[in-house]
Order: sequence, then C-alpha cells, then structure tokens
Amino acid sequence: MQGRALVFLAGVMLLHSLGELPAPGWAWLLLALPIFYRFAPSTRWPLWAMAGFLWALIHAHWVVGPSLDPSLSGQDVRVVGIVDSLPEPMERGVRFGFRIESASDDDSTAALPGRVRVAWYGQAPDLAPGERWALTLRLRQPNGLRNPGGFDYEGWLFQQGFRATGYVRDGHTARRLGTAHSPARHVDRLRAAVAGRMDAALGEAGYGGILRALAVGDRSAISQAQWATLIDTGTNHLMAISGLHVGLVAGMGYAIMLWGWRRVPALALRLPAQRAAVVAALICATGYAALAGFAVPTQRALVMLAVALGAVWLGRTARPSHTLALALMAVLVLDPRAVLAPGFWLSFAAVAVILYAVTARVGPMGKTDALLRVQWVAGVGLLPLTLVMFQHGSLISPLANLFAVPWVSFVVVPLVLVGVGLSPWVPWAAEALWGLAHLAVWALWPVLEHLADWPGAQWRAAPPAWTLIPALLGLAWFMAPRAWPARWLGLLLLLPMLWPPRADLEPGAFRVAMLDVGQGLAVVVKTAGHTLVYDTGPRFSPRFDAGEAAVVPYLRHQGRDRVDALMISHGDNDHIGGAASVLARLPVKRVLSRDPGRLDHPDGMECLAGQEWVWDGVAFRVLHPPPFWGDDNESSCVLRIQGPGGSVLLTGDVERLGEAVLVHSHGPGLASDVLLVPHHGAATSLSEPFLDRVSPQLALVSTGFENRFGHPHEQTLERLERRRIPLMDTAGEGAFRVDVHPDAGVRVQPGYRHVGRRHWHRP
Repeated sequence: MQGRALVFLAGVMLLHSLGELPAPGWAWLLLALPIFYRFAPSTRWPLWAMAGFLWALIHAHWVVGPSLDPSLSGQDVRVVGIVDSLPEPMERGVRFGFRIESASDDDSTAALPGRVRVAWYGQAPDLAPGERWALTLRLRQPNGLRNPGGFDYEGWLFQQGFRATGYVRDGHTARRLGTAHSPARHVDRLRAAVAGRMDAALGEAGYGGILRALAVGDRSAISQAQWATLIDTGTNHLMAISGLHVGLVAGMGYAIMLWGWRRVPALALRLPAQRAAVVAALICATGYAALAGFAVPTQRALVMLAVALGAVWLGRTARPSHTLALALMAVLVLDPRAVLAPGFWLSFAAVAVILYAVTARVGPMGKTDALLRVQWVAGVGLLPLTLVMFQHGSLISPLANLFAVPWVSFVVVPLVLVGVGLSPWVPWAAEALWGLAHLAVWALWPVLEHLADWPGAQWRAAPPAWTLIPALLGLAWFMAPRAWPARWLGLLLLLPMLWPPRADLEPGAFRVAMLDVGQGLAVVVKTAGHTLVYDTGPRFSPRFDAGEAAVVPYLRHQGRDRVDALMISHGDNDHIGGAASVLARLPVKRVLSRDPGRLDHPDGMECLAGQEWVWDGVAFRVLHPPPFWGDDNESSCVLRIQGPGGSVLLTGDVERLGEAVLVHSHGPGLASDVLLVPHHGAATSLSEPFLDRVSPQLALVSTGFENRFGHPHEQTLERLERRRIPLMDTAGEGAFRVDVHPDAGVRVQPGYRHVGRRHWHRP
C-alpha cells in the first residue's frame, strides 16, 4: 500500500508541475487502466502513477474548472451566487468566497468561473455563509506577485478553488436573496455562528484570534506579531487543527461513551461498550473536522483515526505505516490540489518522522522519554523541509513545543471546545470557559516570546530544493537504531544544505533584478560582494507589504544575508512601503533617502546628487536631486551604475521638470545601456530630450497587472517603439534580471512568470 500511495502521489505532482494542462480528453485513459493492470501486472507501478496524473487532470478540469475568461477581466458582471466561506475582516472591508450560480447575461455565465474570491470595500453588510446574493462584481484573472523565493498567490488561489478575484461594485444595488439549504452550507453557518459568539464574548481580547483558530480553523484574526512568534518558535502547527486536536476530541468522546454505555446493561447487551465508544469517537472527530473546515491536516488525521478505530471495532491491530499510506491516498483522491499546500507536506512528514523515530528505537521507552524523543525528532526532522519551503527554521522548536503542545492540547483546546458545546444553551458558561482559555494563552505567550528572542533561535536560509533529498536521507541515517553503523556519517549529507552559495558574479560584473511588486518599484542590484536595494515596493495593508513578500525572500533566495545600501528614491508608498520590513528582517549597513527621518536607521543620510562609490569594480553615482529639493516625484533619487560591460540608469518617479534638470546638468553623461522608465511609464515622464540623451538599448518598467492608472501610457510606448527600444514590464514578465558582464555586455534573462510557470498561472 505504501508504494502505491507514493507512486500515485508522484503522478499527481507531475500533473501540477506542468506549465499547461493537457486537454480533458486524455482523462478517458483512466478507464483503460484497469484493463492494463489486469493483463500486464508488471506495469502496475507506472499505471498507479498514470492514475494519479489522470485523476488530478480530471479534478483540475471538472471540479476546479477554468479561470476567468480574459475578455471579462476588468469588466462589471451582474451575478447571483452563494457566500461559501467565513467572511474575513480587512482593514477597509471584508473578503469572502463566492460561488457563482448564474449571471444576468446568459453568454457571460458560460465564461464565468465557479468560485471567486470577492472583496467588499467600505461599509459591508453582515454576511453569513450560505446566503444567496445578487451582486455586481468587477472580476479579474487570478494574479499575484511572481518572484523567486516568494509566495505563489496564484497557486494558493487555485488550491483554494478560486478561479478569479474581484470586488463588489455599487453596493447599493446588492440584494440578499435568501439562504441556500445544503449540508455544506449548514456547516458553514454553524462555523460562522460559533465564530460570532466567540468574537462577541472575547471582544478585543489580544488572543481571541488564536482561540478562534482552535475552534473553527479560521486563522485570519491572528495578528502579524503573534504569527511571527509562533513561526519563530516552531509552534505555528498548533494553529492547524490536526491529529493532536482531532485525536483529543475523539478520545474525549470515546471515554465519555465508554463510561456511560457500561452503566446501562440493556445497551451493553445489544452492542459492546467498546464498539459504541468507537462510534462516538468517530462522530466527535468528524464533527470537529467539519467545524475546522476539513483542512488537509484535519483530513489526514480523520482518515488515520477512522482506520485505527476500524481496527478497534474489528479487534485487529492496524500497522501505522499502512494507516499513513491509506490516509495519503484518501487525501489525494478527495483533493489532488492538496499537494500545493505546505500543510500537506508538513502534516504527513511530521507523522512519518515520528513513526520512523519510534520504530527505530530499540528497547522499552518510558512516557517522558517518548515525549522528549517525539519533540526532538519532529523539530529536527522537519527542519530541512521548512528551510526549503519557508526559508526559515526554528532551532528552538523542540524546547518550545515541549511546553506549548501539552499546554495547548490539554488546557486550551478542551476549554475552547467545551465552551463551543455549551454556547448555544449556556452562554455565560461558554464565556467563562473562553475567558479561562484566553488566560491560559496569555500565560503561555511570554514563554514563547522569550524563547523566540534567544540568540541563534532561528535559522534563516534558502538552500536549493535539490539539497532536501540528501538532507532527509542523512537525518534518517542519523536517527537510525543505535546498532546502525557510523550513524554520525548521516550528518555529512546535511552539508549541501549548509554550504554557502557559490559567488556567481566576478569583479566588474553586476546584476539588476526588477522585482514584481505590483504597482510600485523594487530593484535589487548585486555586485560580486555587495548588495543594493533601490526602493522596496508598496505597503498593501498593515499585514502585507512588498518588502516582506518580495524583497526579503528574493535576497535570501539569492544567498544574500545583508544589504550594503538601501536607497529609497522618494517617500511615496509604492516606493517606501516595504522598507520597514527590509530593515527589520535583514542587517542594512546604510540608508539613503529623501527624508532620512522617516526610516529608523543609525546610518541614514539624505540622497543628493554627487554622492558616489565603487563596489567590486562597479561605479555608483547619484545624479539627482540637487540640494534643497523636497520629497516628491520630481525629487526622486536617480542612480547611475557603470561597469566595464555597460551601464544602467535608475530614475524613480522623476517627471518632466526632473528630467529637464538631469538633461541640463549631465547632458551626455546620462547615456546608459539600460533605462528604468521613470514613473512607471506615465504620460508625464520620459520626455523626448531625456530619452534622446539616455539613448538606451533596453527599457525596463514596473507596473501592476491591469493597473487603474493605465501605465505604461500609450505615448510612452509610442516613443520607445519609434526608437525600436524593447521594453520589459514586470506586469507581464514577473521578476526579471539584467546581467551586465565585462565580456558579454548586457544580457536579459527571461521573466520568472515564464521560467517558473505552472498551469494555474495567468499568461
């Protein structure tokens, strides 16, 4: 069973590694697989892989469905549909999942996706899952930032079943049409009701979001600072309702039913108490899994529990490895998209590591010894996986989990769940229990924060994905039974993951990477041994900015663990919004900006024309602004980079006045091989005299997909086209880079949207 499950998984992963989905007609091959399996048993392993591939193909085409038709992107559509998720509060409104049933235009209905992620800005009404609404939506194709090392938002949308995003237009025309009646919607309404009662009872309590996550699996209310503490201590897995919590609920149901059933002889004569307890445990576990929204860890835990309880019912012993393989198959059959979720890999890897460590131990093991061993092997065994997936690993995780796991599992979770059960009938008792649960989290939190602040508690790196296999083999060797020869040799297989990245630039060469930050600007310039960040993109909300989402992950992905200079062209949000995250996450040697007081840095200075320095044979010179200018578009810091192989001009948001000053002050000194088009290609920039002086071979621009400003403007595109200057745009390319080499000159690399393309990414 284990081999079949792994081969089936490989087939699913193969499908989701493709840049384009095969035609749905290939799915008919699935019907022929049993015939081959019957008459050619030697091909059973390829057939299981093909079954996984075809099953994932069927699911992608007919369950998830196609994304929004490009012709409808940016258009207003009147639709009728159902709210099918818990509404998530935002800074300026609310966001929710919406399943479209019909459109006012019959032709549009056929081109619309089945499920979209909708934002309702402003004063949104109270929304509840299961409600049917008539809304006017402005829809867009799924779109996210595409940067090496960054989060794949488009992949997340696909994994969640959203095939478009949008927002409500003209909320006054929205109409509530009633409530849909189906088991799934009833469960969603129950989850919303529980979340609403908890919010009303806890009010503005600081840890209410954590209790809500433990009750209904909704983690949207956990603050960014709390998430940082959980991640830094490796305890964030406690916020995913998984085997630990589901098993606890099942155990409570089992114990209560066993105690009560045995005290009623008439019932015990009809059905043994142990079997009745099995039924109760499965019902309790299923109810809790439904309350949690049937997330991947919950599905895995429920399947494993069902197999184990089935063995108890039949009086047999289930092999742990067989149970884990069966859970893997069940999760993949239910939803092949689960492989796209990090929780899928962490959930199954954690169980596999623990099973391996327990079975590898020879001789008796006490409860304390078992607890310590499980925490140690889980923390160490998952470290390579978390490093590759998140560029972060918690070295303090085993110690933090030693305190947090029993405290949350045996104190916080029971208080929360008993409160959930009592809330419809005894609200005051539920509020009291939730208050005690909040007090328990409050008592735990200083311990976690203290551990997170320990020196060396975190390991931040971005090892290549290929290093994961030798690292896992090495850990398996190292954690083998004591009789295994030379176990310490397994640690040698960790060296590729620990080895510093090889320098890929020689003296005199430099690389300019344009990051995809939407409607904003972030540029990373690397020489052989130095790194400069020019602008950091926008801050989208208090919990999300381009510095955290794009700049820092890219630098770690490139093996750069410090920033030698951070230059902020000017103080507009789309250029400075991510600066605080860069300063908080990475050591920055110095900062140059128009208003040094806005950024908290001891070596901050004003950016002024005439500043210059040389790194590794590459010259950097600030051309603009002169002294006593302000902090606006015209005052943007303009930086020229010159190496033996060519030059690049970074212009921020300068407009006609700034360009005129540059032409007057520097004249022929503006000539550059590569030009960052000023102000995202707005009509007020890139004047003819300025473009004549620069005379670039290549133009770069950073814009947001289908941005409301219409950047780059048609006039800008016409000027570049007349001069036959090619243009690279982050909206269509994603992140891309330009290498300037002393021998090869200027070389443009393909954009990450094309190089790292998967079938769910927009063209």
